[in-house]
Amino acid sequence: MTIFHSSAILFDLDGVLVDSTVSIIRHWSTWAERNRIDPQKVLAVIHGRRTVEVLRMMAPHLDAEVEAMRIEQGVTDDNGTAVVPGALQLLTSLPEDRWCVVTSGTRGLAMSRIRGANLPVPRILVGADDVTKGKPDPEPYLRGAKLLGMRPADCLVIEDAPLGITAAHEGGMKAIGLTTTFPESELLEADAVVKSLTQIQVRKLATGKLEITLAGS
Repeated sequence: MTIFHSSAILFDLDGVLVDSTVSIIRHWSTWAERNRIDPQKVLAVIHGRRTVEVLRMMAPHLDAEVEAMRIEQGVTDDNGTAVVPGALQLLTSLPEDRWCVVTSGTRGLAMSRIRGANLPVPRILVGADDVTKGKPDPEPYLRGAKLLGMRPADCLVIEDAPLGITAAHEGGMKAIGLTTTFPESELLEADAVVKSLTQIQVRKLATGKLEITLAGS
């Protein structure tokens, strides 16, 4: 059993709270084929990165902003989002001012996914359009901590991607890896790894801190 003490929890979105994998793969594969790029090469680098950054890597000759809008609008319009098991129970167990969502997607896309999965709408959401650098740069998580009014060292991140775990650590935060997208062998940089959010239990202590217990880890 692993126990963390933290003031707040910062959640990645896709792969942690919601699952839009089928929709994401479909739209990115279509884009890759249309632009004569191997879809497998594209799918290998999308997890944890902002759409515009993937586009700049894979197709620097295209207008990344325009292409990103097309791809994200397609995913937004595609009703393919499901809730990750345990997400609703975990979020509703937390005080509203002690958690936020930090995603590599745009704010509009994130809100569409959250509402599509019938999850609580966070008071604070940091999207791709709120930062100048995406994960693995720590800027997104540092912004989330600042908006929560917390010191980075007092924050815990829950992530499904190695890039997000790196971003958390670069920002001075601890991170729990969730094996929904990558196997445990690729999440070894995390401070702990769980297979499901149902393994995570949270209670607020008299000191005001959150005690986060990981069952079976």
